[in-house]
Amino acid sequence: MDIKKLGNSEIEINLSIPWKEWEKYLVLAVEDISKNIKIEGFRPGKAPKDMIEKKVGKEAILNEAAEKAIKKNYSRVVLDEKLDVIGAPNVEILKLAEGNDLEYKIKTAVMPEVKMNNWTEGVKKINKKQQEKKTEVSKEEIKKELEKLANSRVQLITVDREARKDDSVEIDFQVSLGGVPIENGTSKKHNLILGRGVFIPGFEENVIGMSGGDEKEFELEFPKDYHAKDLAGKKATFKVKLNIVQERKTPQIDNAFAVSLGNFKDLSELEKSIEDGIFKEKEIQKKEENRSEIVEFLIGEMKVELPEILIHEELHRMIGEFEAQLSGMGMNVDGYLEKMSAHDKSGKKKTRQDLEKEWEPQAEKRIKSALVLEEIAKQKEIEIASEKIEKEMNKLLAQYKGVKDLEKNMDMSRVYNYVKGMLTNDEVFKLLEGLK
Repeated sequence: MDIKKLGNSEIEINLSIPWKEWEKYLVLAVEDISKNIKIEGFRPGKAPKDMIEKKVGKEAILNEAAEKAIKKNYSRVVLDEKLDVIGAPNVEILKLAEGNDLEYKIKTAVMPEVKMNNWTEGVKKINKKQQEKKTEVSKEEIKKELEKLANSRVQLITVDREARKDDSVEIDFQVSLGGVPIENGTSKKHNLILGRGVFIPGFEENVIGMSGGDEKEFELEFPKDYHAKDLAGKKATFKVKLNIVQERKTPQIDNAFAVSLGNFKDLSELEKSIEDGIFKEKEIQKKEENRSEIVEFLIGEMKVELPEILIHEELHRMIGEFEAQLSGMGMNVDGYLEKMSAHDKSGKKKTRQDLEKEWEPQAEKRIKSALVLEEIAKQKEIEIASEKIEKEMNKLLAQYKGVKDLEKNMDMSRVYNYVKGMLTNDEVFKLLEGLK
């Protein structure tokens, strides 16, 4: 056996299996082939070798036997040589003849070898710089949060007057181009806050001054940079009926407002709670920024050759994650690509291949991030006890307790590895953040 390193984390293995070892696979090959063909006078799988050979040819039997022998032998080689292989191997048979040794070579990708420069001093500098940043919460930030709270509890009072800026209105509208209603250009009982600039310029200004029951028709030109190319720069007719005008009454921010929210005895206590919340959010953000900066630095300090299959698998995973996000919005990837193509000024249709090409640098970065954390875990001999992994697994599974047949359908080994990786990374980050 000869193992040769190729580029991009690929290896080539030249192997041979002695005739005495692989001839037994001829019997198994004949049995399997005979199960799928009919030979008069014999039950499936029971016909003799010479009759099977006459039916399908000697070469078919040899190829079937070689496939079985190689599969078994390759698994043994991977275990014996402790090879961390990725994906299906590419097999090339060099010599296949009855009574002779079976000679073949395999080309396969392996998990890449990570080489790193001395990284501890660089991480220490990043930690020091981050520690020097003070987390502060300004009065203006607290004021903005209070205003958000007050606006979330606004009262809508129906009034019999003309609509004004900042009023909430309910409208029916239809948009037409050349007398033909445009796609998705009709809506009933549509709620709108005037002055927020949600519609194209000029629309809300036309609604201001209308009263309940009023109808109005006017023309507006879509902006030249409008996202829908078929409407950009074109003049359209808008028919609007105003149903209701509602004045927005925002509660006054005072002690009574704080008490109305519950768990607060006065405004100062509410302000302190908001300040603490903003402070915690900033601390979490600061921690995430520090971790991102450390990972960016470590990636810069590593040397690694990524095999194509690893990048392809990561892109496939990213597309899967994106599909899950789109599914929550009632869309799929093809529908998303269609919309993106409609908004592309070049008129070029966007494909999944375009998306993968666009995301390739991000996929490579995600792989390198995982590999660099894994390498540090190896260097520092970070191991997570199986009891801790199982405990976290149980917590995770408890969140899906109501899902029918979850444990039956879920790949528990994948869940175990996911939790193990998550806990290991957390320990690696604790080690990195602790470097002073």
